[in-house]
This record gives sequence, structure tokens and C-alpha cells, in this order.
Amino acid sequence: MSLEYAILVSLQERAGSGYELARRFDKSIGYFWSASHQQIYRSLKRMVELDWVSCDEVAQDKRPDKKVYRVSESGAAELARWLAEPVDPPPVRNELSVKIRGASFGDTERVAEEVARHRRGHDERLAVYRAIEERDFPAPQGLSGQQLHQYLVLRGGIRTEESMLAWCDEILAALRADRD
Repeated sequence: MSLEYAILVSLQERAGSGYELARRFDKSIGYFWSASHQQIYRSLKRMVELDWVSCDEVAQDKRPDKKVYRVSESGAAELARWLAEPVDPPPVRNELSVKIRGASFGDTERVAEEVARHRRGHDERLAVYRAIEERDFPAPQGLSGQQLHQYLVLRGGIRTEESMLAWCDEILAALRADRD
């Protein structure tokens, strides 16, 4: 998938400036498809050239004019075409897995420390996801349409982090037992 499709989804949810779009990526869609601010601006320029988005200049007091982007008719058609395409499960590339597999060839304690560091990161991300869930989706059973779809992606993130935490705990327990 290219970044352009993530941008089209975000702009279909709500038109905005490049800055606003970058902030949205930092706070939501970026948890699942990350992009730097420069990548977002480069993609927006390309998308204007492809006529997937239109851009309106909005005057601001004491600041440069702001460009507000919205999905064009051809951009909506392209997004619909892309959404209908099948997608293969992503290949797994996990550097930590390779380190664990090779732990016996190096310092097992250092590998355990790295697993513990990853565990802390997954725990922190899970806390962020749960806070978003509590704040934005307090009554998920009544959701439909766009809100339901956003919630389902968030639930996927929560389940992934829960699984990673359980896996890290399993690894750390096994490495402790192996030392004893």
C-alpha cells in the first residue's frame, strides 16, 4: 500500500491542511501506517498532480495562507477501486524474533533485556490504545459506519499489543527458567 491511500482515507473522513493531516497521522492513523510530515506533504503534491485531491487556499490573519485539501471525485473513485482490491497478509519481519532465535550464540541476558524493553513499549502503546478506546468509543455496541470501522482498527491494535505482551512474558519466563 502506498501512503496516498492512507491520506485518501483520512481526507475522506475530514478535509484539512497538510499540517492538520500530519497531526491526525500522529494521533490516529499513524499508529497503523506511519509517515513523516515531509512524506505527507510530498504525497499531497503528487495527489494534486494526479487529481486525487483538490486544494483550496484559505487566507489567515497574520499567517501565510493555508492550503486545505479534500478528496476529488477521481480520488474517491481511486480509493473505491483500491478498497475493492484483495490484499495479501503482510510478510512477518521481526528483528526481535531473529535475536531470540540466535540468543544462544551471544549474551542471552542482553537478549532478555531487549525483550523486556520491547515489552515496556508494547505496554505503553496498549495504554494509549485503551485510552483512545475509552475516550472515543465508550459505547462500542452502538457503533456503525465510519465510527465502527475506526473502532475495529483500534481493536486490532489492542489485540496485537495484548498478544505481544503475552509473547514477551512467555519469552522472559522461558529465558529465566533456562538460566535456573
